[in-house]
Amino acid sequence: MNYYIGADLGTSALKLLLLDREGTIVNTVTKAYDVHYPNPGWSEQNPEDWWNALVSGIKELIADVDAKNIRGLSTAGQMHGLVVLDKDDAVIRPTILWNDGRTWQETEYLNTVIGKETLSDRTANIAFAGFTAPKILWMKNNEKENFDKIEKIMLPKDFITYRLTGQHVTDYSDASGMLLLDVKNKCWSKEMIEVCGITETMLPKLLESYDSMPISKEAAALLGLPEDCLIAAGTGDNAGAAIGTGTIGEGKCNISLGTSGTIFIASENFSVDSNNALHSFCHSDGGYHLMACMLSAASCNKWFCGEILKTDDYKTEEAAITPDKLGNNHVFFLPYLMGERSPINDTDARGLFIGMRPDTTRADMLQAVLEGVAFAARDNLEIAKALGIDIQKSTVCGGGAKSPLWREILCNILGIDLEVPACEEGPGFGVGMLAMVACGEYASLNECAEKLVKKKEVIHPDPETKERYNQQYEKFKKIYPSLKELYKNLI
Repeated sequence: MNYYIGADLGTSALKLLLLDREGTIVNTVTKAYDVHYPNPGWSEQNPEDWWNALVSGIKELIADVDAKNIRGLSTAGQMHGLVVLDKDDAVIRPTILWNDGRTWQETEYLNTVIGKETLSDRTANIAFAGFTAPKILWMKNNEKENFDKIEKIMLPKDFITYRLTGQHVTDYSDASGMLLLDVKNKCWSKEMIEVCGITETMLPKLLESYDSMPISKEAAALLGLPEDCLIAAGTGDNAGAAIGTGTIGEGKCNISLGTSGTIFIASENFSVDSNNALHSFCHSDGGYHLMACMLSAASCNKWFCGEILKTDDYKTEEAAITPDKLGNNHVFFLPYLMGERSPINDTDARGLFIGMRPDTTRADMLQAVLEGVAFAARDNLEIAKALGIDIQKSTVCGGGAKSPLWREILCNILGIDLEVPACEEGPGFGVGMLAMVACGEYASLNECAEKLVKKKEVIHPDPETKERYNQQYEKFKKIYPSLKELYKNLI
């Protein structure tokens, strides 16, 4: 029996999956690590923590199988993070993560001085604070000594690949979120490299997500893997989740409720939203996709329950939100705890409750949190509709999607059918599939998805609840525009 490893390098933990060729999950291991917040709005991690988690985690993962049958490994990673190495391959500084908001000045410079039209022409996207290029400029402007040491620039999952193979590579999909890639032509943008003050030699070699490399002898010995094990280039976590849910080919959609939230729309052809509210990226299947990214999704629920209500018993808290309350809440919540990317691109925005009364309950406020994330998702879906994209259904995945209540709320607010995959492992399952294709187990991702991706449930909107939420959404979408200028004076 051949086995494959899918590694999901998340913001809070590394999750490892051991799969057989039929997609059966043989074992899972999760290794947590810390996120550091050295200043308000900053978010960093130590890349060595990721590697240490992988080393210890794989040894546990494969303890009960014959390691010589493990044919391939691939990694999905949190996107946009800036990993920089010096000439000795030492990490220069902690990784600045995807949800770090320190680069607002560099983002403004790129969007106003370089110009959104120019950026869109060169990269198919405009600057967002979480993207990698603004982070590079921030280092250049604020840590010149560190900036001058840079020999290699890579994304989080590529650091793992580098330690596994010794090869400095990335895939087109993850690279699309750096604001350094000419997405349409699938090559590094010479103009953006010049803007950032770096050289192309600092950047990784570009590969398709299912392209493979041999594991190094040193890594194989350290991890207990066979020397003929292949390492696939992998992808960003959102594209990995899309692969794992079968979101491959024209018009397929996946919504992920992880720490961040995404709406992922696959396409065979390159296209750009004229307002750049949606990202235009390469897809791991060799095509393209449009993606909306909300910086806070399931993290809103974790924050409210953990920090405010002081509980991790989500099920009990949700039990008080009965079906008759859906679409009838008097409390609204803006889910912008870390600022927001799609569609408002505002690093100053923050979370907000509005509409509380003397009779407001904790259940009302929790319901508002769940609804606020779903309303924010609809903001992005409305933009896709305006582009002529007709989305009638979507798969849904991520930690937040494990809540039946949240799935029901999302389904009715978006007004579309939601399909729940039988496998809820999203990115890890997706890159496990990439490893299979890289090793020739399946001829293509389409073939692999048709064989392995199953659905366990389809949720349909309730007409009356859907209409109530339509009316609620009309109220919700007026809140942020009314506060946009105020936010600038709060930060």
